[in-house]
Amino acid sequence: MHLKFIDRLKAQWQLQAMVWPGILLMIVFSFIPMFGLIIAFQDYSPLDGFMNSEFVGLDNFKAFLGDSDFYNVLTNTLGISVLKLLIGFPLEIVLAIMINELRTGLFKKFTQTVSYLPHFLSWVILGGMFITWLSSAGLVNSLLMALHLTDSPIPFLTNANGYWWVATLSDIWKEVGWGTILYLAAMAGIDPSLYEAARVDGAKKLKQIRYITLPGISHIIVLMFVLRVGSVLGSNLEQALVLQNGSNIHRSEVIDLYVYHLGLTQGDFSFATAVGIFSSVVSVILLLGANFLTKRVNDSSIF
Repeated sequence: MHLKFIDRLKAQWQLQAMVWPGILLMIVFSFIPMFGLIIAFQDYSPLDGFMNSEFVGLDNFKAFLGDSDFYNVLTNTLGISVLKLLIGFPLEIVLAIMINELRTGLFKKFTQTVSYLPHFLSWVILGGMFITWLSSAGLVNSLLMALHLTDSPIPFLTNANGYWWVATLSDIWKEVGWGTILYLAAMAGIDPSLYEAARVDGAKKLKQIRYITLPGISHIIVLMFVLRVGSVLGSNLEQALVLQNGSNIHRSEVIDLYVYHLGLTQGDFSFATAVGIFSSVVSVILLLGANFLTKRVNDSSIF
């Protein structure tokens, strides 16, 4: 068996040559750094290093669980992520179906390209655009006042209570087109004869979508839903970093930004690592829970 395995490796050396560099990079940059998680259980000092820093057990975890700021940060993270999930997730499916139903090839490609483009723009660029558009004299307020929908400019970015919606809608605008790729790929694999048979039976377009398209992409929907739920604590760091200001900081501080401020700005590496571990553990629990739920409800799961 051992010789057969070695023989297969030799026979596939071209494929192995492509795979092993990626595995090596993953080991170096993903697995080896995990040793650094030990500092969450230490009063870590860069001068003392991993081995000589004082071991404090779960004190860092107790500290952030008792920190009132952490619960505000957790509320912001969950609020923004849940809004993105409830609005953005079904919107991607709807947009994918609409693009799939386009029959003019050139217009279909144009629509896909336009919907993808914002994904490739960094939040540094988009942040500047949104700050300009949403300012008191910006495009959005100018249109609202021109249409007599408001009498005075709306302080979108300086109104803390409205930040969740700004973060949610701007992120959806950026990512919704990109999120349709897997759904469109799954729709391309649906047998066209199913639609032909449905049309012969008198099924209209909405019924074709309900009974053919949606069941045909249900496995991708389940996959994306489970992954989205698992990343619900991973709100966009770059977005919050760019759109945050002194007026909305109470509502824009999310877990990733909280960890960034603690770890890099204040140098409290142990505390920041403990918060990161907590976020990762909760994300895994949510991932398993979403997978279990979809398996019970729809008898389908990703593992």
